[in-house]
Amino acid sequence: MVNIQSLDPTASPLDYYGWELRRQREAHGLKQGQLGEIIFCTGSLIGQIETTKKVPTRDFSERVDAALGTDGLFSRLIGLVLRSQLPTWFQPYAEMEAKAAYISTYQAQVVYGLLQTEEYARAVLTAGKNEQLDRLLAARIERQRILDWERPPLTLVILDEAVLHRPIGGRGVMRRQLEHLVELGTHRWIRIQVLPLTAGEHPGLAGAFNILRFEDHPDVFYTEDMMAGHMTANPDTIKEASLHYAHLQAAALSVRDSAALIARVVEERYEDRTERDPVA
Repeated sequence: MVNIQSLDPTASPLDYYGWELRRQREAHGLKQGQLGEIIFCTGSLIGQIETTKKVPTRDFSERVDAALGTDGLFSRLIGLVLRSQLPTWFQPYAEMEAKAAYISTYQAQVVYGLLQTEEYARAVLTAGKNEQLDRLLAARIERQRILDWERPPLTLVILDEAVLHRPIGGRGVMRRQLEHLVELGTHRWIRIQVLPLTAGEHPGLAGAFNILRFEDHPDVFYTEDMMAGHMTANPDTIKEASLHYAHLQAAALSVRDSAALIARVVEERYEDRTERDPVA
């Protein structure tokens, strides 16, 4: 087993977290098993996190802070740790997303990451055959915390209607995901619109894209292909993308009609018939 003391705490946020966890634990005179008993986990898990073999969760971090009296240290570190688990090419976008005052996104294939349920996100990530599935999933869920901030970004979402009909993860997963969208649509700072299939040709045919706007930073345009993400603050690109987004908003259903359509799709395609139909 790798000795935690051989880790370089400056190598990565995860290395620092593991190094600091062991330092704090030993400073309190606790063995791994003893700390595990206090925070209701195994000593083995403590060891795996201290040696960076396993990525900690936010719940774990909060329990460690409470047990060791570390004044929120690990709760603050966990955001940085989880963000570092995102693909290297995606990390710059995630950092900008967390600072944005406005997020405008058009999605043609899947629900926008900030609005995904955990099981839907898992199904999407599994489709990419990711070896680090649990780490990527934890990082994606961590991104969503910005929607719960006291001052969250105004998030404008346009989903192609095809997203609603693509049964990612199966009927149950889709039902709960779409019900989650309806619920999110009541959030003061979230507006969800559906671009109907009847819209025909439209500016979004080239693919999904995001526009981030800031209070003290130039706007950013982001898109991605199968292998990488592409981000730019070029004013001409921003102007063109904003025009495309305006056209998509005009062609999309209203927020109210979009919610009604999502609810109808749930009923018609993903309703849990086992709850209605008696067993023969």
